[in-house]
Amino acid sequence: MAYVAPALVVYAAFVLYPLGRAVHLSLYDWDGLSLATFVGLANYAEVVTDAGLRAAFGHALVLIVFFALLPTAIGLVLAAVLTRARVRGLPFFRTVVFLPQVVAMVVVGVAWRQLYAPDGSVNGLLDLVGLGGLTRAWLGDTTFALPAVGVIGTWVQTGLVTVLLMAGMSRIPDQLYEAARLDGAGPVREFFAITLPAVRAELAVALTLTVIAALKTFDLIYITTGGGPGNRTSVPSFEVYNRAFRLGEVGSAAAVGVTLTVLIFVINLAVARIGERR
Repeated sequence: MAYVAPALVVYAAFVLYPLGRAVHLSLYDWDGLSLATFVGLANYAEVVTDAGLRAAFGHALVLIVFFALLPTAIGLVLAAVLTRARVRGLPFFRTVVFLPQVVAMVVVGVAWRQLYAPDGSVNGLLDLVGLGGLTRAWLGDTTFALPAVGVIGTWVQTGLVTVLLMAGMSRIPDQLYEAARLDGAGPVREFFAITLPAVRAELAVALTLTVIAALKTFDLIYITTGGGPGNRTSVPSFEVYNRAFRLGEVGSAAAVGVTLTVLIFVINLAVARIGERR
């Protein structure tokens, strides 16, 4: 118990107390300077009734597809190929794939903003292959701005998922694959019968990390679109910043933050429960 107490104190000071303080502030109408007014659950009701906030949470759920589901699908294929094909220079490929994870998200945002610019590389490539009619200001387009940001998330998270799954696949005994081949199983059957069940735990970890990244993303939105055009790329984390530091609605911002925390907890609890099934 003596060894646990210091860690518990640190956890309470830096996690539990700020969370409790956020819950407390969410019950007040406060601009951060003047006297706060108790409003009960009105700020939480606003999260449900305000169209802008509902849209922000909807955008975050869309980003889960790009930050979590697509990287998981791509990572499964990449990890299976790199592991089973016995590619030469595997450590080099692993490093290259993981590289986006070690680059600061602000740098990633600035780089991709240049790529998506009207005179950037994305439009230049489309012109080069004869698809000039598809060029546009990607981050300023009301339809494509959110998917464009999502593609950046896919690029960043795929490396993390791939490395995690490669670690799990490297522990699968070769005898299982040899037995499957003797039974007439092909690569696809081997993947679904042996590889996929063996990396269930790694899949759960990968989904947990990427879902959290999708729901709490702020810096990427701030650097690339600033929540625009209009509010087409606004997400809950950006709304917390916008309401607390631009609009002076600290109580409302706290309510959005607490709601986002609960959403992250519920989704990742569901992922963990699915990962534990046998």
